[in-house]
Amino acid sequence: MQNPDQKEILALANYDNEDKVLLAVDCIIFGFDREELKILLVKRNFEPEKGKWSLIGGFLKKEENLDIAAVRVLHHLTGLHDIYMEQLYIYSKVDRDPADRTLSVSYYALIDIAKHDKELIKQNSAQWFPLKDAPTLIFDHNEMVDRAIARLKRRALSKPIGFELLPEKFTMRQLQKLYEAILGKKLDKRNFISKFNSFHILIKLDEKDMSSSKKGAFLFKFDEEKYKRKVEDGFNFKI
Repeated sequence: MQNPDQKEILALANYDNEDKVLLAVDCIIFGFDREELKILLVKRNFEPEKGKWSLIGGFLKKEENLDIAAVRVLHHLTGLHDIYMEQLYIYSKVDRDPADRTLSVSYYALIDIAKHDKELIKQNSAQWFPLKDAPTLIFDHNEMVDRAIARLKRRALSKPIGFELLPEKFTMRQLQKLYEAILGKKLDKRNFISKFNSFHILIKLDEKDMSSSKKGAFLFKFDEEKYKRKVEDGFNFKI
């Protein structure tokens, strides 16, 4: 009859006999600048694929769960905390990374470009690209981006996540341009404004943005607390 110590030794031996694989997180970071949706990419400084463009990523550490690892990677590059982030998909093709057997869990994140740490971006050889002009990426990273864009479009139609990409104060024009950039199509101005006014989740300020015209455009803020209360009462956000 085996004693408890022998059972534990046998269990550990079973683990030792199993294959070990690396687990990575890759982050698709979106930002909105003026009238363009952008993506943050990094130029690799190591092999394989040294000198080519890549998503921002890192390996899971023993003391982390996946979400914490993704937050660490995002903070290291942007200097930001409390970023809107969602886990997307697991990529596990045997030959997806020529360096070693590596699984990757993708995340997408939305940030206000104006708030990120520009020095960190430079230090990490990273650069913002308009989504439509983004270079070809290494491995299966283009597939990850395509999946993230599809998720972003679905979310934008059913949740007010677009406000994560805007400054705290924004014009109605900026809001419409953001949704047009996400959805990839022109929206009727009158219908768009009418739709958002019907939600009653925007606060119209007494301030104006004077950069676009002499008359200026009123600034708005997203009323997150009011939105949460409306959701509790059964409110359905739908563009």
